[in-house]
Amino acid sequence: MKMRNLVSSLPDASSSKHPAFKVVGLISMGHFVSHFYMLLIPPLFPLLRTEFGVGYTQLGLAIAAFSLVTGLTQAPIGFLVDRIGARKILLAGLALESLAFILIGLWPSYAMLVAMMALAGLANAVYHPADYAILNATVGGQRMGKAFSIHTASGMLGNAVAPGTMVLLIYLADWQSALIICGLFGLAVTLFIAVNASLLRDATLNDPETAPPSAQDGLKLLFSLPVLLGALFFLGIAIVGYGVSTFGISTLTLIHNISIADAATILSAYLFASPVGVLCGGWIADRIHNHHIFAASCFVLLSIIFFFLAGLNLRLVTITALLICAGFFSGVISPSRDMLIRSLAPPTEMGKVFGFVSTGFNIAGVVAPPLFGYILDHHSPHSVFWCVGVVSLLTVLTVFTTGQKRPQPETSKNQTTTG
Repeated sequence: MKMRNLVSSLPDASSSKHPAFKVVGLISMGHFVSHFYMLLIPPLFPLLRTEFGVGYTQLGLAIAAFSLVTGLTQAPIGFLVDRIGARKILLAGLALESLAFILIGLWPSYAMLVAMMALAGLANAVYHPADYAILNATVGGQRMGKAFSIHTASGMLGNAVAPGTMVLLIYLADWQSALIICGLFGLAVTLFIAVNASLLRDATLNDPETAPPSAQDGLKLLFSLPVLLGALFFLGIAIVGYGVSTFGISTLTLIHNISIADAATILSAYLFASPVGVLCGGWIADRIHNHHIFAASCFVLLSIIFFFLAGLNLRLVTITALLICAGFFSGVISPSRDMLIRSLAPPTEMGKVFGFVSTGFNIAGVVAPPLFGYILDHHSPHSVFWCVGVVSLLTVLTVFTTGQKRPQPETSKNQTTTG
């Protein structure tokens, strides 16, 4: 109900025939599905290990294939979004990813798992470039922060419900049927969005007579210092998230001598606080202009929290409170993060810019887990939280440079932002 009220409070887009709240709802449905699919396979690891006769390392490679392909293809897909329009790319990605999980369920084997996870990674690469291009062209600028917050919170919700959904479906049927059902769910969402596709607009559709920027201009924009540091901004956020969500339980049990059950409960509180922070961050982002100062302040607070967790002997209630605050601040940054990246791109180049900077997430997905695993294996467990705190502080530097004035290629001089 709270999410519905937030969506319904968004104003119409520039055309009364294309109400922004419907667009935000449709895009958020797609984002929910993309994050839902990201966590379908990990709950199956114990079953797949026996079924396929492989180890956890091999299963981890299947997940790495997903992240690697997404990271390699997200920026090129951003160029496609800006060339042919976000709507076609978004629908194709949704359908393709749904089919990938259906095929794993229909013809289960380890080779099929790796191949289809790579295909799903390609399909998953469409969401950030396409979603942000559509939102930027549709939602009025004064409500963009709220739109970004709903979009991000829907993805977090998809992450949250995926493991429990898989466990329930396996209990009711089997793991193959569970994947097929989830794939059919994605196809149903794709069909619903396709039926309402006329609502989805981007800068290409808003101004079809505008010549798309050349590939050379696009590359010049992507490799400008603010956009490069925007990618590092995303990388820093993701490394902090992976450090806590992946190794938080192990680190807390080793540092503070608490039970696994208590550590898991604390981590759940951290993860629940993040979407709450995202929704609050959207409200804040629509009411401030210095997004870089706000984001930097949150990163400084995060670093202080993690330094406390690493260096002090704390009681259970204090640890819980600190990690709830960390989850909240991690979430509240997100809408301002998106507003900063939006300020770097002309309207017709939103797809490529968001696709490029979002590769920071995927690089973190490949680098962060083994990095923190190595730290935990070869150094004091305190080093995990020290490292997360240092990364939070270093990310402050990227925030201030990302907040500089948008680079202006020649092809965008006469373009204006919708809303």
